[in-house]
Amino acid sequence: MTAREREGLPAATVGPAPAAPVAREGYIAALAALELVGPARLRWLRACGPPGEVWHRLVAGTLDPGDGPQPPVDPAGRFDAALSRWSAQARGQAGLPERMASRLDRLGVEVDGGDSMPEVLGSDPDPPGAVFRRGRTLDGSVPRVAVVGTRRASGYGQRVAESLGRALSEAGVSVVSGLALGIDAAAHRGALQGPTPAVAVIGAGHDRPCPVRNRALAERLVETGSVLSEVPPGIASAPWRYPVRNRLIAALADVLVVVESAAAGGSMLTVAEALGRDRPVMAVPGPIDHRASVGCHDLLRDGAEICTGVSDVLTLLGLCRGGEQPPPPPAPQLSAAAASVLAALAEGPMATDTVMALTGAGLAEVSSALTDLERAGLVSRRGGWIEALGG
Repeated sequence: MTAREREGLPAATVGPAPAAPVAREGYIAALAALELVGPARLRWLRACGPPGEVWHRLVAGTLDPGDGPQPPVDPAGRFDAALSRWSAQARGQAGLPERMASRLDRLGVEVDGGDSMPEVLGSDPDPPGAVFRRGRTLDGSVPRVAVVGTRRASGYGQRVAESLGRALSEAGVSVVSGLALGIDAAAHRGALQGPTPAVAVIGAGHDRPCPVRNRALAERLVETGSVLSEVPPGIASAPWRYPVRNRLIAALADVLVVVESAAAGGSMLTVAEALGRDRPVMAVPGPIDHRASVGCHDLLRDGAEICTGVSDVLTLLGLCRGGEQPPPPPAPQLSAAAASVLAALAEGPMATDTVMALTGAGLAEVSSALTDLERAGLVSRRGGWIEALGG
């Protein structure tokens, strides 16, 4: 008789210890990681029952289209085929929920869904099935303005976006954008200079934010604000995810501001999503000969509100009386050479050799000064001609 039997306890079983239970969030992330699962399909899967139960039914092949609500609209037969593919994926990755739970914990990612979903997203016409969040929870009492635009932003556009981001944050407004290159990144950089937490919405997993160049910016946003994604950790970006992501930017915004945009592209898709939600749209005018101004000028011609500075945005939000002007942003600090070149360009567009003749500076000094001025959004170089932008 063993010691356990003498104490009236059952004999110890032989074999591996039972597996630790998987957190509910791990199952949600695993469902979201299945191939081509977007918001509508994830909502359907989650409506079929507790996420752990749904996952195990996928593994067993017993989940049926009739088990949940009406399946998302799909061409005939495609949803059945998707369900079969998800079951095959789940069987082939039986440990995925455990791995996802570990990734969420390691990255500090919270899963917002159901009762924990921010009200502004949960009540949206196309709500997310889950939101994977790093950083703060959203504060529903803080007004939010989305600042979006082209990835191929000019120096002027980046300067305007950064200035708007900073001034909005200083006015107590949370800046929302997509963490892309160009206008998005500039708006976020500006917002980080103010006290109000900013929000970024990305189209990939938190361990694979795109583009790579903005990963450090993403980490700074996590420290003070929020970075949101519908994509679970470990899942890379895909082209179809960005238009889907843009609807969340529009949903979060009380006002959408387009700084620079071509006639078509991601910014215009976000505009369409905003208009579909009755969100006001503003556009920043730009030089008439810049391709990046075409989209904004089209919006203004079609009736969008004009944005000539942060006071226009605050007035539309009801935070600033029309005519009130917040203090202007500080002027960029220029070197003596850059100031001399800018003064010469006041006479009008000219070639580099003319700038050299007027300033008495050499080619290297003028080239360096022009680079600084272009970064500050104060000059434009086009077709061999240099022009002051009046910044």
